[in-house]
Amino acid sequence: MNYTSLKSCLLLASLLFGSCQTQQSVNNGTTSSTVAIWQSEAYTLYPDRVVQQGQEAKAESATAMVSNYQSPANEFQSPELQFKFSINGKDNEMISGKDHRFICATEGGACATPVIKFGQQYTDEAKVPANTFLAPNTALTVKLDLRHVLEALNTKGFYTTYDGTNIYKDDFRHVFIAGNTAPMMWDFDNLANRPELEMKDPEGDGIYEAVLTLNAPADAKTTASRWELSKDLSAFPQYTSDYPLIDALYNLSLEEMELDIEADSTFRTGEEWAGVWTRDISYSIILSMAMLQPKVSQYSLMRKVQNGRIIQDTGTGGAYPVSTDRIVWAVAAWEIYKVTGDNDWLKQAYEIIRNSVEDDLKNAHNPETGLVKGESSFLDWREQTYPKWMQPVDIYESENLGTNAVHYQASVILSEMAKLLNDNKASVKYHQVAETIKNGINEQLWVPEKGYYGQYLYGRNYKILSPRAEALGEALSVLYNIADAAKEKSIVANTPVYDYGIPCIFPQIPNTPPYHNNGIWPFVQAYWSLAAAKAGNEQALVESMSAIYRPAALFLTNKENFVASNGDFAGTQINSSRMLWSLSGNISMVYKVLFGMDYTANSLQFKPFVPKAFAGTRSLTNFKYRQAVLDISLDGYGNQIESITLDGKPLSNAELPGNLQGRHQLNIMLANNAVQENEVNKVPHTVSPAVPVVSLSGNTLVWQPVEGAVNYVVLKNGNVLASTKATSQPITTGAYAEYQVIAEDEAGLPSFASEPMAAPTNVVQQYELEKVAPKAALPYKGFSGTGFVETTKQKNAAIKIPVTVSEAGTYAIDFRYANGNGPTNTLNMCAIRTLRVGNNFAGTVVLPQRGVDEWSNWGMSNAVQVYLPKGSHTISLSFEPANENMNRQVNQAMLDYMRLTQLSSGVRSTSQK
Repeated sequence: MNYTSLKSCLLLASLLFGSCQTQQSVNNGTTSSTVAIWQSEAYTLYPDRVVQQGQEAKAESATAMVSNYQSPANEFQSPELQFKFSINGKDNEMISGKDHRFICATEGGACATPVIKFGQQYTDEAKVPANTFLAPNTALTVKLDLRHVLEALNTKGFYTTYDGTNIYKDDFRHVFIAGNTAPMMWDFDNLANRPELEMKDPEGDGIYEAVLTLNAPADAKTTASRWELSKDLSAFPQYTSDYPLIDALYNLSLEEMELDIEADSTFRTGEEWAGVWTRDISYSIILSMAMLQPKVSQYSLMRKVQNGRIIQDTGTGGAYPVSTDRIVWAVAAWEIYKVTGDNDWLKQAYEIIRNSVEDDLKNAHNPETGLVKGESSFLDWREQTYPKWMQPVDIYESENLGTNAVHYQASVILSEMAKLLNDNKASVKYHQVAETIKNGINEQLWVPEKGYYGQYLYGRNYKILSPRAEALGEALSVLYNIADAAKEKSIVANTPVYDYGIPCIFPQIPNTPPYHNNGIWPFVQAYWSLAAAKAGNEQALVESMSAIYRPAALFLTNKENFVASNGDFAGTQINSSRMLWSLSGNISMVYKVLFGMDYTANSLQFKPFVPKAFAGTRSLTNFKYRQAVLDISLDGYGNQIESITLDGKPLSNAELPGNLQGRHQLNIMLANNAVQENEVNKVPHTVSPAVPVVSLSGNTLVWQPVEGAVNYVVLKNGNVLASTKATSQPITTGAYAEYQVIAEDEAGLPSFASEPMAAPTNVVQQYELEKVAPKAALPYKGFSGTGFVETTKQKNAAIKIPVTVSEAGTYAIDFRYANGNGPTNTLNMCAIRTLRVGNNFAGTVVLPQRGVDEWSNWGMSNAVQVYLPKGSHTISLSFEPANENMNRQVNQAMLDYMRLTQLSSGVRSTSQK
């Protein structure tokens, strides 16, 4: 029997067994442990256990659990291998979706590919034999012919890749293999950190080799089979209920929290991830760590402060301002203040947040849309959630839902802080900033036909909206009141959800392995639960809570993520046990959902929501709130309070004052009210079409057919030009225009839009910068003109470029540059400069990293759009105080030329974004 058949049989058996159990318990009135809380074709959650396709996790008590879960990932690995080769850790061999295919089906435990020529697809025509899987410890030998590449490097000085990019001889450093089967991976940006994936030329003949061990026993996908509490948790709130599994998971999460505290009283991110990360710690604090560990939370936040500003974690293109979600720190800092009432902390945090917001107002705000630029919050692995053509500079230009949600909330908080500190002028200012962002989100990102917000605006000079759902952003828009009451109900009812929970994005991106793509993250699931509760959607809440409890129980740990399509922790690109934000989300289900704790600046409010499926009696004792200790009981179900008493007396507005002291008994009785039925948009695993790769042939756009596509939508300057089943489209030339193509499948599901293609035009002026600033005496190649200019904080920190335009209009200004200070996916040396027209601020120019020591790897900066009257002007590019990056020492780039492109004549069009 093959794996698919076996899995189907186990699924059928578990469903039949679960149905019989549930029906019998109802008819015979047996104990609640036999009644399913939640049941689907994927799994069943009971009060004391989880059953999934023949596997089970069970709570023996509140302090012990067992699980027989075993990932099937290694037992049934396919011998079909898909892979590519990579020069310098870039996806630069063939177009996206075009891979080599090799069948490694051998009984001898070893196989070898033929010699494969770089850039020439090899396709093994053999079929995978039935019931054949990859043998353990298979030794795979891969051979690559790179002789033509080396010849080009030696004769011409560079090799030109399939997409026209030149790799210069001085920049040629490493050759790697990437692929779909471990130890291979599709994470091109991190290939340099995996020495076993580097290919070598042992004979010096241009034939590179690598020997990989596939399906090694060390990679067996197993977790612990038993958990028993080993920590003394008496200092923390004690939780008991009629649900042994949830009690045990609560205690497991508390224990993992304790294990995640370092010797210096800061949090580590997870078992595999040491150190404090701004976004991880902030989202964890907001969920529950502020309540349980206010001092550790405070110490951890301060670890992420430098020069009185919040640190953006290392990341895409050299971090800030390609990524700007550091501002979620503000929401976490506010949560600590609300929990503790510490005025010294309020004053300290206020200055840090204000400094950071002021820098962002200069570097990242788009006055045209009202939105903030920067990478998706936490979705910081670019090809996992962005089309592959988007470079770090394009990601900087994107305007994302989740990132804007935290910027909005940070500005709301800054306004509230200013009011508490009697700075009324600042309070008004930041309230206005918040309203601008909120209006921008609702005007630019809402998709009426979907009933939820789109993912982000993206493109170059003419932005379009990606209609994909983005789970964290959708949840935050509900929680932060960006969505009105009607929209929040619509969001929770319409955002697509899988059997195992809510995927980070929907639909999934093709040819991209699970991580953020095709991934579910328990901390995101926790925010979705909070959003479901706020929107009053009981079914969504039950499903979401179950989606948190299922993996934690089966895996006996709070994993970082798991595969959305099959619920397995194995198969994602990176994972960790004991993940801080995952365990924080687990705990928050008790505090923020069931007991409904909602902190304000001066009080603690209770807004409990107990779904009927979780009805019963529960208690939370030894819960600390400022100078008070609470013993809380909660009975019944629903989201309406029938009675609430403090020490036997009615508690007005279900609200405890912040100055309460001493120990108190709080009793809450729910009204057992029926919550209005709401929908949940349960969908199957869905993958969108691949992105078309478009080129220009004369006056015609052409592209290769996209697998599964039945229609193509052609855009001109962000607007629909044509809808066609053909793979070409005639265009007009003359005035500047950008063209893109979107592929649609039979269900009308769109791909991402292709890379913007600018038609030939005579409205582009090019200014060689070595004519207005000293030419660099550096040996880099690939520049235009007679040289290039080096800019640092000290050298050419201000460059003035005189320009003349013959016609008034809107112009796009960008720069050809190189930045070899780091890879595209990490470190913190993105160069930042201020652009001015005369003395007037025009915008920020971002020059992200493009590769380690790849100083001959040239690309374009973001474009700043300005209105120029007819005549002469002085354009200046300068380093100003707000342009400090996260490195603070190295803020360097090479500048080749400035490009001035006329987008329109006359008054600037309001339709341009």
